Amino acid sequence: MKATIWHNPSCSKSRAALETLRARDDIELEIVQYLKHPPSREKLAQLYRDAGMPPREGLRTQGTDAQERGLTEAGDETVIEAMAADPKLIERPLVETDKGVRLCRPPERIEEIL
Repeated sequence: MKATIWHNPSCSKSRAALETLRARDDIELEIVQYLKHPPSREKLAQLYRDAGMPPREGLRTQGTDAQERGLTEAGDETVIEAMAADPKLIERPLVETDKGVRLCRPPERIEEIL
């Protein structure tokens, strides 16, 4: 199985999800440090669509100015554009496999797509 994790190494939840993926020998793993290599707006839209969640639910509010910018009440396109322009607004970790996408908070949610 192929898995891609949109990872931030300074985040404990992201590290826990990565550890779960690395512990399995049946996973071909791609690690994307999204702060260095941000996803395109098209990729973000696809990730949230495949996760079955509105982009606003994947918006990081802690440690960002998302609320001040009105993003917590904004529409999908506005949120996606903001995330693509400023990847620190993306809540992590997002994990994508053939079985779907999950925002792995808590990290145990990863089991739903493995």
